[in-house]
Amino acid sequence: MNNYKLNIQYDGGRYKGWQRQGTGDQSIQGKIENVLTELVGEKVEIIGCSRTDAGVHAFDQIANFKTSKTFTEVEVMNYLNHYLPNDICIVDVRLVPDRFHARYNAKDKTYLYKIWNKGYSHPFMRKYSMHIVEELNLDKMRSASNYFIGKHDFTSYSNAKSKKKSMVREIYSIEIDQEDGFINIRVRGDGFLYNMVRKIVGTLIEVGLGEMNPDRIPSVIESKERVQTGRMADAEGLYLEKVEF
Repeated sequence: MNNYKLNIQYDGGRYKGWQRQGTGDQSIQGKIENVLTELVGEKVEIIGCSRTDAGVHAFDQIANFKTSKTFTEVEVMNYLNHYLPNDICIVDVRLVPDRFHARYNAKDKTYLYKIWNKGYSHPFMRKYSMHIVEELNLDKMRSASNYFIGKHDFTSYSNAKSKKKSMVREIYSIEIDQEDGFINIRVRGDGFLYNMVRKIVGTLIEVGLGEMNPDRIPSVIESKERVQTGRMADAEGLYLEKVEF
């Protein structure tokens, strides 16, 4: 069997997320699988390193698929980019060892969240960032972000439906910077639950607006009650930025 690793970029604005949806599929995974099935002449299943939510974008989604057929890396890449919609792009293809698994071999992931923090809208980035008119207090947001660092049960900060899977994740770092009107929040960790990054960013926004005392965050985490969390940041501002193996 040949194992192909794909580096994928996409604008998630018109899709229902990464994960295959079934009939009437409007997922990133489904679109790529459909094209690969035509290429190899047999049903193909691709494995993604992260199941991004509906509307979320990716600079560096990693996936792999296996097939008994043999193609060059260039053939796979050219075929996919020719037949995929132009808001999904394959930027690299590599033949990798059979044991490579995009999800299980990922060591850490970095998500980027972009906020346009001006009193007027950004005509070119309005679909790729969250617009907040009120000035955010970055010092308070940075201070509050420290409460999320480390290994925690993030049940409160997730909308994951499964009760069997562990809700424990480790966040390695949260960096917040400001550039040309944009506030960039980078969250790096060993993995993330459904809606987890958007809920964390939503909490940081509330802190930055003075709507929440950051000292409440530890008790919210400890409560494991989703009703304790406030707003969830909009999907269009979130990007899967980097995955390390």
